[in-house]
Amino acid sequence: MTLYEIKKDLSNHIGSEVNIKYNLGRNKYEDYKATIKELYDYVFVVESKYGIKSFSYSDVMIKTIRIDY
Repeated sequence: MTLYEIKKDLSNHIGSEVNIKYNLGRNKYEDYKATIKELYDYVFVVESKYGIKSFSYSDVMIKTIRIDY
């Protein structure tokens, strides 16, 4: 998947609740539900009950985070 395809796919889900699994390394994961808030050129912003976080599209591409719609 290219960065453009990832951004296009995420744009279809703005305002939707998604499940995010974030790989912290060494077999440690954060798993939470979040809402996709905004898309920018290089990052996207999600909001969960833990606060607001931003991720880059390359995080999705290299599978540091996994987003389940």
